[in-house]
Amino acid sequence: MRIAAFNVENLFNRARALDQRTWSAGRPILEAYQRICTLLEEPVYTDEVRHDILRLLGRLGLRNGDTAKFARLRQNRGRLVRRSRDGQVRIIAGGRADWIGWVELTTDRVDELALMNTARVLQDVDADVVGVIEAESRLALKRFADAGLTHDHKPRYPYVMVVDGNDERGIDVGLLAGAGYPLLAQVSHVDDADHRGRVFSRDCAEYHVGTPSGHRVAILVNHFKSKGYGGKVASDAIRRRQAARVAEIYRGLLAGGVERVAVVGDLNDTPDSEPLAPLLTGTDLRDISTHPAFDDNGRPGTYGYCTARNKLDYVLLSPALFGAATGGGIFRRGVWGGRRGRLWPIYETMTAAVHAGSDHAAIYADLDLG
Repeated sequence: MRIAAFNVENLFNRARALDQRTWSAGRPILEAYQRICTLLEEPVYTDEVRHDILRLLGRLGLRNGDTAKFARLRQNRGRLVRRSRDGQVRIIAGGRADWIGWVELTTDRVDELALMNTARVLQDVDADVVGVIEAESRLALKRFADAGLTHDHKPRYPYVMVVDGNDERGIDVGLLAGAGYPLLAQVSHVDDADHRGRVFSRDCAEYHVGTPSGHRVAILVNHFKSKGYGGKVASDAIRRRQAARVAEIYRGLLAGGVERVAVVGDLNDTPDSEPLAPLLTGTDLRDISTHPAFDDNGRPGTYGYCTARNKLDYVLLSPALFGAATGGGIFRRGVWGGRRGRLWPIYETMTAAVHAGSDHAAIYADLDLG
């Protein structure tokens, strides 16, 4: 059995602010978007909240109209804002209950060649089960899999699942499972909370699959809080909370008799980081990249230049699975290698960074469960 994790960076449509050349270009938009979404949920819009909403609308380009380059204001019933002919703009809603609407990020179509290279990565890795990161919906992932991932004119992955998470940008986590690995159960953890509130930025999607040998394997698919925007202290604290909660879920599965558990996905931090410590050192999970037969082609990272500080993606295995591991690896032919794209072998169809299948490499583990 091969288990993989792959951040596909959306399949058909991607938020324009996420697809800028550098994080610094999109970061102000993403920070403003995150903040205004929080403020719009306030039950009462105080004078201070109204002032901040107006300021953030301006930063998003929405002060004078409902549509801008990076964002769109939906006012479906009732009104949030009133724009007068004399140029005055006022927040007229008194709170969340006074109107139905939201702010959403505008999207662009994903480059067609990039989509083909995303499919090539999945075909070449040929995992039996894939934890998919940043899929915009189940329908999008299923259409992509049914059309682009076939074997003998049949879908390579007949079992496709994505549950909408907490991120409104369309970057959810899901699962692709091949024939012989049916989906037995699924649990969403979108509403899991601790003393600080809701834990997961997206979800810790829990999928249970059967194997041809009759085993049950639980796979927890994750996408932790990014370092790309927001303050470091706050981002680190969120990732630590997320790691702690995944560790709790994992221990609960073991206590319930599920011995074969994999935690996979983009954890957005390095193995030695303090935020991931509750998961990486506080449990008996083992990173497949520590296996003696793991092949990283001389680069431990999975993102960007793939250096050690760019090790963001993981396949973590419970003792029962790590004991059955025969090896694994990082597959980065779909990643643009550095500024010129040539730090490692890439697909011949990739002649520019925009053609990359993703800016993340796929990581996988091979298991002998016979």
